[in-house]
Amino acid sequence: MNVTVILALGANLLVAVAKTVAGYITRSASMVAEAAHSWADTGNEVFLLVADRRARRRPDAAHPLGYGREAYVWSMFAAIGLFAVGAGVSITHGVQELLDPDPASDFVVGYVVLGIAFVLEGTSFFQAVRQVRREARRADRDLLEHALQTSDPTLRAVFAEDAAALIGIVLAAAGLLAHDLTGSPVPDAVGSIAVGVLLGVVALVLLDRNRRFIVGVEASASLRGTLERLLRAEPEVAAVNYLHVEFVGPRQLYLVAGVDLTGDAAESAVATRLRALERRLEEEQLVVEAVLTVSRGQEAVAAVDGAGRP
Repeated sequence: MNVTVILALGANLLVAVAKTVAGYITRSASMVAEAAHSWADTGNEVFLLVADRRARRRPDAAHPLGYGREAYVWSMFAAIGLFAVGAGVSITHGVQELLDPDPASDFVVGYVVLGIAFVLEGTSFFQAVRQVRREARRADRDLLEHALQTSDPTLRAVFAEDAAALIGIVLAAAGLLAHDLTGSPVPDAVGSIAVGVLLGVVALVLLDRNRRFIVGVEASASLRGTLERLLRAEPEVAAVNYLHVEFVGPRQLYLVAGVDLTGDAAESAVATRLRALERRLEEEQLVVEAVLTVSRGQEAVAAVDGAGRP
């Protein structure tokens, strides 16, 4: 199980219950929006746990490249839930409060709950940041770049949702405080709408990233370079003339390469050597399946562009 997702699930569940109670007591539009936000996040973490578990299933005859892309499908459901429940409820409730204001009360309860929520969400976010930073160093990326580009949709979702949760708490607190100081429910309603817009933007970003990986995303130039060097290091490989590396799941790659083998062996011997090379590549943790073909020795080594094609 993914520790980051489980920690986020526990934090969001506790926060959702606390915000719901506080929303009922205070009648604050911003607090109700934050309660909807946390319930949406809680449901999303369940989808993400399902995504993580189903994507780990091993390849079989029906799915020779494994089930990795299921992670993007279930993460897509989570993003849709964030958009529909979190953004939809928050914006709708905020608009209703603008049209038919309902003054809030017991503001101290709201402040206390938001403070506790900030600590819990911050703890979850800190865990997500640690994991993203650790992976970003290995991929030679900065933190935000890796959060967007990582092939792990559960990590990206937790990072984005926890960041949005912290910003949302600040927005809700500002709306609640303005309502308390001015006596007007308008800032509170505006805070609810702002939380909804924030969640909508985050959901659209997550939807777009999952869509890209479902369609198919080529590995980065640095990762392709690493795999090309791995191939060239094999004593039997004289040259690598074509290389295509595509993500088929979180940290799962499908590799196709055209290579020039050393010597001039017979066809039957070449097939055996190629299969042995494929098996050695598949022993790498990231490579789900490798397919190697023979290319002509006199061909120039192809320059692989950003799309992974020569």
